[in-house]
Amino acid sequence: MSDTTSESRNLSFGIDVGGSGIKGGIVDLDTGELVGDRFKVLTPRPATPAAVAQGVGDVVAHFGWEGPVGITLPCVVTGGHARSAANIDPSWIGTDVYELFGRHLPDRLLSVLNDADAAGMAESSYGHASNEVDGVVIFLTIGTGIGSAIMYHGMLLPNTELGHLEIRGKIAEHRASSKIKEDNDWSYEKWTEKLSEVLKTYEKLFSPMLFIAGGGISRKAHKWIPLLTNEVPVVPASLLNTAGIVGAAMAVKAGLRV
Repeated sequence: MSDTTSESRNLSFGIDVGGSGIKGGIVDLDTGELVGDRFKVLTPRPATPAAVAQGVGDVVAHFGWEGPVGITLPCVVTGGHARSAANIDPSWIGTDVYELFGRHLPDRLLSVLNDADAAGMAESSYGHASNEVDGVVIFLTIGTGIGSAIMYHGMLLPNTELGHLEIRGKIAEHRASSKIKEDNDWSYEKWTEKLSEVLKTYEKLFSPMLFIAGGGISRKAHKWIPLLTNEVPVVPASLLNTAGIVGAAMAVKAGLRV
């Protein structure tokens, strides 16, 4: 699909690199919806920069997409370099992400950003709950780890990584990610005790008006959100697992380069 087509239909392309899969698709930016199905390849083991970049190239090639590409990473990204490596190979730290992906996707515009930031941008633009909130909204992707995006009236505070905040001697995502729930075979009751403690800590620090929960476990929000004991309301993300793809597509369409 040519870039001319994407411009005439307001289409863009996003890829979300996660701990288990590299997912991508064509996004209609008028609606925030995918055009057709997304395509996924497994995240390589080890998830080195070269191996992940090859997977990203494979996803783009699957669609025959020739235009700009937005890419999310589970990393802090500043100055065009990865500064952290959450749930991905440590060799990412210090990687020039534009040079890396440029070798696999030459001669095209790229935008590379933190995965939770991308998801938060998408939810802020196309979700329902955050559009009605007059104050701070914290978007959390709860999966292999806990990603975060802090939004204020649609404006993003990038690279917050609240999942790495230490709570009683252990970082938050090691207390309350969905992976931790699965690894320990916890009931929703047991898991929400841990998650509630994490959310209460965020409330003390940031005084949010709303939490939005994304990630795969958000599909079963009706089973666990009513069990939470924190004060601030929690709602499931509208875009569920497509938010990262949509946010990446938004970023490259806007020419965002962090």
